[in-house]
Amino acid sequence: MSTLQVEVVSNEERIFSGEASFVVVPTQTGELGIYPRHEPIMSLVRPGALRLTVPNQKEEILVAVSGGILEVSPDKLTVLADVAVRSEEMDKERAEEAKKAAEANIKQAKDDLALAKAEVALAAAIAQLKTLDYLRAHKKL
Repeated sequence: MSTLQVEVVSNEERIFSGEASFVVVPTQTGELGIYPRHEPIMSLVRPGALRLTVPNQKEEILVAVSGGILEVSPDKLTVLADVAVRSEEMDKERAEEAKKAAEANIKQAKDDLALAKAEVALAAAIAQLKTLDYLRAHKKL
């Protein structure tokens, strides 16, 4: 089985580092499936679920990403995410509350910095909710 090295890094920590046989990344133009030996590309990442198929592991690894940059070479995939959270660390109620708070903060933002922070928080909450929806639809949670 052929694999590629995958690095998923957020502003705060390394979320995943290891080998994968297939990766699905939510990009600005749609979901992009990456197998080993893929042609080199770069793309913007949109909020959603990053899905990793890891050798010798039955379940996909899911990571909610709020946006960022994807870089692919034939033997390596790197996602530099604004915010990234592994699925086992997510909670639907907390994500919905964070989304509501971020939407309120966007409406109340008094300057560009406050608006930018609120938009980042909103993207992170949306990414978590999309990932939880994927889990519910595909894992029957």
